[in-house]
Amino acid sequence: MRVLILSHHDVEAALPPEACAEAMAAVLAEHARGETYLPLRSVIMPPGAAGFMGLMPGWRGQQQDRAAVFALKAICIMPGNPARGLDAHQGLVTLSDGETGEPTAILDASAITAIRTAAVTAVATGVLARGDARTLAILGAGVQARSHLRALANVRGFEQVRVYAPTGAHARAVVEEASLAGGELSVAASAEEAVRGADVVVAVTSSREPVLQHAWLKPGAHVSAVGASTLQTRELDTATVAASALFCDSRESLRNEAGEFARAVAEGAIPGEEHVRAELGEVLAENAPVCTLLDTARVKQLLDEPGAAPPNARRLMESVLLMNDWMVQYNPSLRVSA
Repeated sequence: MRVLILSHHDVEAALPPEACAEAMAAVLAEHARGETYLPLRSVIMPPGAAGFMGLMPGWRGQQQDRAAVFALKAICIMPGNPARGLDAHQGLVTLSDGETGEPTAILDASAITAIRTAAVTAVATGVLARGDARTLAILGAGVQARSHLRALANVRGFEQVRVYAPTGAHARAVVEEASLAGGELSVAASAEEAVRGADVVVAVTSSREPVLQHAWLKPGAHVSAVGASTLQTRELDTATVAASALFCDSRESLRNEAGEFARAVAEGAIPGEEHVRAELGEVLAENAPVCTLLDTARVKQLLDEPGAAPPNARRLMESVLLMNDWMVQYNPSLRVSA
């Protein structure tokens, strides 16, 4: 038995953002067609622990050119890691043969989480954001801020990118490390300054309170709220959720894990799941045509990270990695148009 082991660097080298976005678009559509099985993640939060652990199993059935595969992502979320110079997400993704159960690969989950999360945002932005979007705002300055800058750079012809974080030095570091061909990168003095006038907004924070307000958003803005991952966290105010047409990656995850959605329902701002226009995979699988869904002025997206389960089994660098497929984590998301 041969088991492929990919380190953090190996994953980054093997999986460029564009390739991951292509893979995620395919697996989201597969999920909409019932070709994957992704139970809700389980989480353990031991009293007094420095963080918590999420377990995300998934399965993808056999297809014409690909064997069935099981996958498990086991990841620890450690809030104190950034102060140590480490990613807050640490763990492994394991793959197993869908017929025999034999392990086939072990991959660094930190790198997969960073690349995959941004890749889904790139897919959603490509499908839902306006074609003439030229200004991008990023709220946050951690690993996901950097990965989203890379993933979104070529989705639209952004001419201006504004980054905001409460600690200005962190936002400046993101800007100094990034590059934008033909565009301008800058640090905003406040979240409001970053968001006002932006065509695409990405929130990548772990905030328990909204980091942006509906009043700041321009008509037609597309918002990806990536950081909130539990019912206790939220990056968007209720007014934004209520005014938007909502899309989600997983209705089950939406019901159980999306703090913004739960708060909006509890406050009576939205009726419930009927506020959801479609899952993103349904749009990609053409089960829910975008032309009938984006019939209002504002587009926004919530991406709850870390999310539901690893679903993907896209052919990835087959000649280099000597494996047919690989699975990446699938996060619950809300995609909204208002």
